[in-house]
Amino acid sequence: MKIPISTAIKAVIAVIKAKLVALIVGPPGCGKSDIVHKIAKDFNLKLIDIRLSQCDPTDLNGFPAIVGNKATYTPMDTFPLEGDPLPMGEDGIPMNGWLIFFDELTSAAPAVQAAAYKILLDRKIGNAMLHPNVAMVGAGNREEDNAIVEEMSTALQSRLVHLELEPTLEEWLEWAAENEIDFRITSYLQFKPNNYNSFRADHTDNTYACPRTWAFVNKLLKQVDPGDSLAIPLLSGAISEGVASEFVTFCRIYQDLPTISEILRNPLIITVPKEPSVLFALTGALAHNISRDNSAILMEYISRLPSEFQVVCVREIMRVNLNLRADPNIQKWVTKSALIMI
Repeated sequence: MKIPISTAIKAVIAVIKAKLVALIVGPPGCGKSDIVHKIAKDFNLKLIDIRLSQCDPTDLNGFPAIVGNKATYTPMDTFPLEGDPLPMGEDGIPMNGWLIFFDELTSAAPAVQAAAYKILLDRKIGNAMLHPNVAMVGAGNREEDNAIVEEMSTALQSRLVHLELEPTLEEWLEWAAENEIDFRITSYLQFKPNNYNSFRADHTDNTYACPRTWAFVNKLLKQVDPGDSLAIPLLSGAISEGVASEFVTFCRIYQDLPTISEILRNPLIITVPKEPSVLFALTGALAHNISRDNSAILMEYISRLPSEFQVVCVREIMRVNLNLRADPNIQKWVTKSALIMI
């Protein structure tokens, strides 16, 4: 069963509290690592990132050593063991424990998979027990994704709680609002939602659009303007040529939009565009420029948009600026347009 990110976060937390190990699987670049990082931050746990595809069995079993006249295994210092002090946070206060993140678990070689049996089920490194304040989570790609995936043994399967991730645009937009993603990206993806995640296992381009690569685009837009001749070649390297060309064309639409200052001067006179692509671009610009000082005037103009674009715009306003949710001018629109919002 595929689940969205918000459900996956709750599910992983439940698995951790049950003292079990969750395995998050999904297509590349869909936010699996972000889930683990968020949980570690929210619960004040030190994150230990272990890439199992790069590990040797010794990393998990411990390193062979001679103590007296007997051979033993010495655990790597990667793993917190019983008796170890809690990790210190940046503020100098002890944290609540550790979260061991076994990334690329599905790409681990069979010998490494077998070496992981003991730590995943018995919480032991060689003969040493993990610290009781250690939680564990795994993540990896699926075999059908054409990624480097090893067949998982049935013994390993039964040691994990399997969660398959299905990222959704709506949840990504919420994340984008919290992480200051360029509003041209969010407006474009609402216009072209299929390009939010264009991943196909048999794709022939060098790359594809997905949550991870749209975050790349956000960083690249700080270095190059969409009107620059470098824009399409550069963005093609992140989200593929076809999607990059469409996105750059969409961004250039902004040049023909009425400016916010023009709308503020004449909200009841400025022409309302009719082309959907232009309207999506306009709703993004409005949502990211509205404030308590100008909400009365801009809401007059927003109320002249086609009803479906009024909804898109107000939802984006509420997503981007939580403080405006109680704004009387926006609440007036919400009350008047309740049926539309449903």
